[in-house]
Amino acid sequence: MRQILTILMITATLVSCKQKDNKAETAEIQEEEEVTTETNTQENDWVTLFDGSNLDQWRGYNAEGMYPEWTIEDGTMAFTPGEEGGKNIISKDTYTNFILSLEWKISEAGNSGIFWSVHESPEYKEAYETAPEIQVLDDEKHPDAFVAEGTHKAGSLYDLIKAPDGLIHPAGEWNLVELEVNHNTNLAKLKLNGKDAFNFPVHGEEWDAMVADSKFKDWKGFGKYPTGHIGLQDHSDKVWYRNIKIKRLD
Repeated sequence: MRQILTILMITATLVSCKQKDNKAETAEIQEEEEVTTETNTQENDWVTLFDGSNLDQWRGYNAEGMYPEWTIEDGTMAFTPGEEGGKNIISKDTYTNFILSLEWKISEAGNSGIFWSVHESPEYKEAYETAPEIQVLDDEKHPDAFVAEGTHKAGSLYDLIKAPDGLIHPAGEWNLVELEVNHNTNLAKLKLNGKDAFNFPVHGEEWDAMVADSKFKDWKGFGKYPTGHIGLQDHSDKVWYRNIKIKRLD
């Protein structure tokens, strides 16, 4: 009888340990699934605007289709200037609060720009008439780098805020721009090549004061539209963009 009781106790212990192991394994699997789901959700928040395969998310400003000056070269979005200027392009969708991430590379002595809040209207011939711009430039050889107290240099909020020195790679090399715009908090944040560059308001008295002290002070539409398109500029110079994605913010 004592042997039978001993065997039963050992069996019960083994069953109990097995149940604990199963519960622990199940909990671990559930935790992994939750982490994976959370990661996938975060990744899925991003919308690809250009991945090197097509230009489907873009069209010409005040145009139905894409301008032929914009093509795909080795997985990049390339602009090759033509005889006529003004071939700016915009995203098909509009955005208010967002994080935009992209890379750019400029040609020697080249100039271009990254717009947001582009208000498309026949009233405005050019995208820059309404849209703030992050400057894309060859700081070493383009004359814009040496005027306006540095607010026309690469990475700057054009004619409004100068980018800190030392954050931009030279012409022919890729630069990463990460721009967060949030009208709910009235705050925009800019990172250049992974480093914090500067923050700025996007509306209200501080924004109005910056505009009033710039070349845009008498432009009736500039910075007036919270919701608008993302835009890329034709400034008559060769430029490349890649890995363009955007995440909407609540």
